[in-house]
Order: sequence, then structure tokens, then C-alpha cells
Amino acid sequence: MPRIKALTFDTGGTILDWHTGISGALTAAGNRHGLERDWPAIANDYRARSLKAMVNSGANTAPTFNIDDVHRCMLDEVIDEYGLNAFADRDRTAIWRAWHELDCWPGFPAILAKLREKFVVASFTILSVSLVVDTARRNGLSWDAVISCEMIGKYKILPEAYERAAQWLALEPAEILMVACHNVDLNAARQVGFKSAFVRRPDEWGAAGPPDPTPAPHHDFIADDFPHLARQLGLEV
Repeated sequence: MPRIKALTFDTGGTILDWHTGISGALTAAGNRHGLERDWPAIANDYRARSLKAMVNSGANTAPTFNIDDVHRCMLDEVIDEYGLNAFADRDRTAIWRAWHELDCWPGFPAILAKLREKFVVASFTILSVSLVVDTARRNGLSWDAVISCEMIGKYKILPEAYERAAQWLALEPAEILMVACHNVDLNAARQVGFKSAFVRRPDEWGAAGPPDPTPAPHHDFIADDFPHLARQLGLEV
């Protein structure tokens, strides 16, 4: 069996705490206008719409937009549907920019540094290149590579995205461990030949809980957090 040489990380929910950041940005905008809403629920709806738009971006042609464009479009939809038209341009821009200012989950930078001692580590994501760069600089994340589906022109969960990522890393798919907190991403990677690691992220969607919390038993690794995964990969943390 080929040994694992690289780890590719889903980034939007597995690494970055989008729910806290976007809920906070919505709350701040609401407070400026004296509005009270269920901001965590609105943040979740906003995220779900954005993901759906990217998944439905088309299998046969490269999208002419990226996740930043989708976040802006879906934000306008959410504002209209939830009666938040008091939000001015500066409010909308602040919420939209909050995606580039997300914090990562606590402790991940230190674990990433340990993993880099043994493996190539790459962000492999539907997020835009600029979003990954901005959040990496904010959180002190040292990726060996950023592989955005924006660069490939095919988005996960299409098999072409995983195949191109392996090609760019100059590795066989079986030499790469896809790391995510979502079965759908991991299952698609496995179909191409990647190994898979499910890392539980129970707080990704806030108090509502994740829509896909239970790891499929066929994954090569199942971890409660990143230190747990690192230990399973033979590192002392």
C-alpha cells in the first residue's frame, strides 16, 4: 500500500470557523440599525445557499465566478428575504469581507506546523485564492500549497478537481490523504483513489449542529480533533 506523502485539507469549515465570524458580522450590522434577528440561523442559511450555488456551478464548463462573487450575490438574497434592507452598502461590504477575516479553529496552526515536518500540506478548497491567502496570513498558517478549485476550473465534488490536485502535487491519489469534516468531500476523494480522514467539527454550524456529523466507517482515519489525527499519523503532539 502506498504511504501517505501529502495531506489536502478542506478549508472552509474544517479549518476556518465561518459560523462565528459570519454570525458576528451579521450581528454587528444588525446592532448598528437596531435590528434583532436570529443571526446564527441567518448565517447558516447564507452559508448553505453559497455552498449550493457553488455545487451547482456546472459540470461541463468552468464557472465565470468564484466563491467571493457567490458570497456577495447570496448576501443580497438573504438581506432581501429577511427584511434587512436597512443594511447599507458599508454593512454589506463588512459582512462580505468577513469571509476573508475568519479565525481558524483553536490550536490548528501549531498542529499544521507539526504535520509539515512529515507531510506536504495543502489547502484544497472551493474558496478563492485570495480568501485562503488572507485567512492564512491572519492565522499564521503555513501551507505548502494552495489548490483552489478556482485555479482548476472544476469544483469539488467533481472528480476532475481531485485528479488535478494529485497531478499538481505530482503524487498518486493513493499517496494523498484528504482531510475534511464532511463525508461528501471525502467520499468524492475516495472515488478518485485518495485516502480519507474525517475530523469531527461539531461546532461548525453553531448550536444547530452540522448537517453531516457522523463519519462513514470506511474512512481511513476518524479523529475527534486535529491533535487526535496527528497522533494517528504517528506524530507526537
